[in-house]
Amino acid sequence: MTRLTLYTRSGCHLCEDAVAVLARIGEPFEEIDISGDRELEAEYGDRIPVIMLDGREHGYWRVEEQRLRRDLAKAS
Repeated sequence: MTRLTLYTRSGCHLCEDAVAVLARIGEPFEEIDISGDRELEAEYGDRIPVIMLDGREHGYWRVEEQRLRRDLAKAS
């Protein structure tokens, strides 16, 4: 099961930054583009990117790398 999910939108520079941080952390993650999905667009709108950890929202706009690393270690 993938613990991290990243909701993104194409052309989003913050999304590209988030992908780079998650890649650096090294934990597998699923990236979901919300473009064209009415339900996801309504849920996340302008808060993209949204980082989910174990199905719960961990943050949006920027990945707080140290906090995410800490929370990944705690949840293991």
